[in-house]
Order: sequence, then C-alpha cells, then structure tokens
Amino acid sequence: MSTSRKKWYKLDNAAKMIPSTTQGTNTRVFRICCELNEEVDPAVLQEAVDTTVQAFPYFSSMLRKGLFWYYLEESSERAVVCEDDLPACHPLYKPGVRSLLYRVSYFGRRINVEMYHALADGTGAFVFVRRLVTNYLILKHPDAVPPDYERLEMTEEEDSRDAFNHYYMHGGNGLKQLRNMSTRWAFRLKGPKDPNMENHMVEAVIDTAKFVDLAHTFSTTVGILSVALFIEAIIDGMTLRERSRKAVTVAVPVNLRQYFPSATNRNFFGVIMISYLPDQYTGDLGEIIDSVKASFEQQLSEDMIKKTMSSYAALEHNVAVKVMPLVLKDLSVQGFASISKMGMTCTVSNMGRIEMPDELAPYISYFSAFTTTPNAQITIATFRDKMTFGWASGITTHMVMCAFCRKLHERGIDTTIATNDHDIREA
Repeated sequence: MSTSRKKWYKLDNAAKMIPSTTQGTNTRVFRICCELNEEVDPAVLQEAVDTTVQAFPYFSSMLRKGLFWYYLEESSERAVVCEDDLPACHPLYKPGVRSLLYRVSYFGRRINVEMYHALADGTGAFVFVRRLVTNYLILKHPDAVPPDYERLEMTEEEDSRDAFNHYYMHGGNGLKQLRNMSTRWAFRLKGPKDPNMENHMVEAVIDTAKFVDLAHTFSTTVGILSVALFIEAIIDGMTLRERSRKAVTVAVPVNLRQYFPSATNRNFFGVIMISYLPDQYTGDLGEIIDSVKASFEQQLSEDMIKKTMSSYAALEHNVAVKVMPLVLKDLSVQGFASISKMGMTCTVSNMGRIEMPDELAPYISYFSAFTTTPNAQITIATFRDKMTFGWASGITTHMVMCAFCRKLHERGIDTTIATNDHDIREA
C-alpha cells in the first residue's frame, strides 16, 4: 500500500532558536484577541476556522526534531474551536507530543487565536486573524459582505517563504551582531513568580485619538511615546541605588517587511535595543522621548537594519553551527538566551493599526495581543478609536502597568483595565 509523502518546511531563521528557549512561563506563545460587539457563536466560528485554514496550509503543521535542526511537517489534524478554559498562552509545543501549533478559542464576545512563535510572527499571525474574523462575520452577517471580498479571497494567498534566507547577504559577523544586542547591566523587573508557571495578563484600553494627540504634543510618534512612557513607569519602581547602577533596556521588535518587500506570513522581524540611564531622569518625560528617538534613528538606519536582518540568517549559514547536532545547538542557544535576557528589562512591540473592511467594523470593538517572553512584554494594537496595551509576564504583581496607567491618567487619558487575575492592585 502506498502512502503520500508529507510536505515539510525548514524553520525560518528567527524561528530556529525558539524551540530551544521554550521554558517555564516563556511558552513562546502569543495570543491575539478580537473583542466583538456581540456574543460569539461557536458553531459559526468553527465553520470560519475550517474555511480560513484552507488559505493557510503552512499553518497546519507540527514541529518535529531532526538531527541538526527542528522542522515543520504538514498535518491533517483539524483545529477544533473550544471555549477559553486554559491559562492564557498555555504551551502549544511539548517535545514528543504531535499537535498543531495554534489554537482558536472563544469566551463571551471574544475570539482568541494563540500561536507558537516558531510558526509566525505577530504580523503574519494578524493576517490569519483578520481573515478568520472576516470569514466569521460574513457567515454570521451575510448582508455585510465587503464588495471586494471575492478579489480578496483570490489574491491574499499565504506566503510561506523564508524571507531571512531570501534577503541574506554574506559578509560581516552576524553572530557577533546577535551577541552585541545585549547589555549586561540592564535593570530586571522584580516580583513574585507564579508557582504554576502561568502568565499573568493585563489589558489596558484607551482612546486612540487622545494618545495620538499626546504624541503630537511631544512632536513624536506613537511607538516612541509608548516606549518612553513605559521606561518612565519602570523608573518609578526603581530604588535610588538601582537608578544609579543599571540602565533600563527595552527590546523593540521591528517588522522587516517595512524595509524588505515580502508578503511572508512567517517570522520576519528584527530587534533593536533602547537603553536609558535612569540617573539622568529629572522628571521630564521629554528627556526620555529625546533619548528614545535618537536610539530609534540610529538603529533604524539602512545599514543597521541590514545588519539586524543578516544577524538572524547568519545562524543558519555559520559552518560550525550547521554541523553541530541538535542537542548541542539546544544547549548553546539556551546559554545565549540566558545571557541575553540579563541585558533586557522588557519588550515593547507595536503592531500598528489593524485594518478591517468598513462593512464589518460595526461588529468589532477592538483587537488586543499578548506575547510571552523571559521577562515581560507589552504588545500594542490599534483598531480605529481604541488602542490596547497587552501586558504578559510570569510576575504576579503589576507595578509597571499600574504606573503606566497612572502616567496616562495624569495626562488626561483614562484607561479601561482587564486582567486574568482575580484582582489588580497597585503595589
């Protein structure tokens, strides 16, 4: 009896390090949520999932171990919609367990898509989520079909190209570039860790226009203002001794599709490191903004972006790394990750504006996103008049988010806060 050969995919260059660093609360799972203005219909959502995955065959994969690298193998397993009854960003990959690398759940008015980072980055996952929500709302409200929906279905096809490999240019020391992305003296967030290795989430929703106006007041962008405000909130929780000894270092993922033409739904991002010395802070947010802006301009130059992109691709092209057995690669990557996280305070990722067809917008309240990291991450998403800040951390207290929301309130911006904890207190 003959059997068809399953299709397999090499992991993209950013994803190659992810399975090795999946530990504890750092499940390397991110969650994208769509809050609707009506209750979710589970049966219709399942039908929408079944329709949507046909356009994204690459996502129907399982992670497998090879001798030298991990790889993805196609799977016929069906993604079954379930009620949201697991801890947020619960592990999707467990060694030796064959399972899909994404899950779709619902609760009340909310649709959740969780995805393992080896499969895609946030930008790629949002393509999937937008299509899923579009299909769901069209099934639920047939009269709201966008005029160009048929064209959308014909042209917006999933692209599984490894963009890192496509744009990689040999030359320079990419591995050295990776090592230089850490600073040993970064301030680390403190607090009690969850004993069950679960992530604690806080979602803050604000008015988009008010935040944009605040950015304009400081003659800066939403992304720079967000990083600066979080740095200011972190400084509030530091002792005078800590302020004099350690920098606040924020990792900021950069969507490389803005610099290299690519429609890939896989990982295609770089990371820049924004450091600020708290002993320079005099209470003026503008000082932090100026420092962050200068770091953005320097690290987002054409030359630095090329180096950042090539640093990820260099891992695969390094001869010594190529011939190293996977078990040794895992140990090496884990060691590198342990050192790197010592030089990082937290991560701030801005997903930008989420676009949806005008005909469907009345049914949607907002989008939000959460990502697990070794320390803590804030993920920003904007849909029309609502901007959300999604905080994820293994720390059970929320001092930074409370301080951040106070900073907004002091500047005339109210926040609506939700959390997966029983309560949220200012520590």
